[in-house]
Amino acid sequence: MNDKKTTSLRILVADDDEPILRTARIALEKAGFTVQTARDGKEAYQYLQSGETFAAAIFDISMPHIEGRELVRYMQSERRLMNIPVIIMTADLKARLSSDSLSSGAVAFLPKPFTDVQLMTTLGMFVRTDAAAGAK
Repeated sequence: MNDKKTTSLRILVADDDEPILRTARIALEKAGFTVQTARDGKEAYQYLQSGETFAAAIFDISMPHIEGRELVRYMQSERRLMNIPVIIMTADLKARLSSDSLSSGAVAFLPKPFTDVQLMTTLGMFVRTDAAAGAK
């Protein structure tokens, strides 16, 4: 399902849970995206500051150093980053976490564990590509 439209689209995925990070990376790469992974919030922050362009970001809500919501707030304060859609994911399904994430600027909330279809469907709502739409 690799097509030229998605190979140039970079997705930043940050999670301190290695199996989740690997699952997301494999699903996104299979769909044709270029994936940059970060193992904690500080590493994700460094990628955001690097000047690289991302079509979307997917952050775990709870990570060492910098939490996902804090990364979203940072992105909302930077003109270059404020229009990048951010999906927040977590295994903790408290309603307040979802509403706090959305009020901080995230566009969606993805519960963990998730399937490849759930990931691609959620991403496809905000990143229009053949690969994301094909997962529906």
